[in-house]
Formats: sequence, structure tokens, C-alpha cells
Amino acid sequence: FYSNYKDAAWYREQVRYNEDNAARLGFKKVSQLKLAVAKNIKEYTLGGGFLFAMCSGTDALDIALAAEGLDICEAMYDGDGSTPNYNSKLDYSKTFAFTDFTLKTNPYEYEFSTIDATVPVHVTTPQNLDNFTLFDFSAKWDIVPTMLCQNHKQLIKGFYGQTTSFNKQYIKKDVLIMGENKSLNIARYIHGTMGKGTWTFYSGHDPEDYQHKVGDPPTDLNLHPNSAGYRLILNNILFPAAKKKKQKT
Repeated sequence: FYSNYKDAAWYREQVRYNEDNAARLGFKKVSQLKLAVAKNIKEYTLGGGFLFAMCSGTDALDIALAAEGLDICEAMYDGDGSTPNYNSKLDYSKTFAFTDFTLKTNPYEYEFSTIDATVPVHVTTPQNLDNFTLFDFSAKWDIVPTMLCQNHKQLIKGFYGQTTSFNKQYIKKDVLIMGENKSLNIARYIHGTMGKGTWTFYSGHDPEDYQHKVGDPPTDLNLHPNSAGYRLILNNILFPAAKKKKQKT
């Protein structure tokens, strides 16, 4: 956002709000507040919570956790320099889903890291081919992913976001890929466990607005009562209410 919107009134207001909020809560920097939030989300999940995140709420969370103890913010963001060679010091053992990624250091590049595949994958893929397929799980053996993938369609229309999709090469080996485009080598819908809890990451911003640019009006869900993309969101909202039946012996 910095490149295109650093002088926009709404961007400046967001900066002011975040800086004031961080100071009010006792943090010297916004990045320190964000790290504290990320660590609390992780603790919540470890303790048995259900985490669902979309778009840049997915990779940004893992980036914050991996960069604990490092300053990965350049001077235009927090007024001072960053930790030298911070990419070589990231701790991927602290993350939910991603590993071995590299952070982008150019503030004029609309990207956080190599996790996202917006460029070059999606910008060079025609919209009619930009989709993903849900894996067909067995309800008998894979109850949780079956619930999370329940849908009236198996082929889901793609859609952009600040994090449009996940480069599969940066996904940890123990992560379950529930939705992917094999030909593009990207994942869109992934799931895993952490401690006593579970998490699900869903890339992209709005399943019924292919590009959804800044300033676009919100989607009227009344116009999309059978949205397969939104159904996945609903699955995750309903998931915590599901209870396993006690097996007969």
C-alpha cells in the first residue's frame, strides 16, 4: 500500500490510529503491538482455539512470528533502520504454515514475501483459468477436512487479494492442502493443527469480486446466495460448533 497510497488521507489516518493505539497500550512501535497480537493468537490456538484467517491475515501472521526479536520494518514505516540481513535470521519453527520464505525489502513492491504468488502467477493467468479445486476427503477417515471442504462445487473461482495464493514450495510438509491449482503450483485453502487447536488459512480477499480494488463498494451477498467461495468461509464459522460423536465399542 505504501507505494500507491502513502499520501492518501485514509492511509495517513490508519498510520496515526495504529501509532496512537500502540502508544496507548504501552508499545514503542506498531510492529511490537502487532507481534504481541500474533503471539496471543498463537497461544489461543495452542490452547485449543479454532483459528481462521484470510488474505494477508495468513502470511502476515507467520511473518510476524518468524521475525520475533528482529526489526523487519524499514525507516519509512517506523523511523529507524532494520536488523541487518534479517532474512537470514527468521525462525520458521515459530510459524503456523510457512517455511523458508524470504521477505521483500522494497517498499515500492506490493508484496510482503515470497509466500504469495500474485506475481508472477496470477497476473499472467487468464481469469477463466484462475481457479482452484477442493480435495475430495473421506468423511469416514478425514472428518475435519471433509467438513471444511463441504460444498456444492469442487471447482472454485479464483479471486485476488493482497495475498492471492500460497506458493506450495513454502508450505510446511505437515500442512494439509485442501484447495489447490496443481497446474499453477499454488494452494488456496490449507489446514493444520497447533497444540490442542486447529487453524485454516484461505487466500484471497473476496470470493465474489475477482480483483476488489481499494475503494470498491462492499459485495452484496444477497446477490450471491449460492457462492461456493463464501461457502468455505461459512464452513469455518460453523466448524467450532461441530462435536464429534462418541464411537461405539
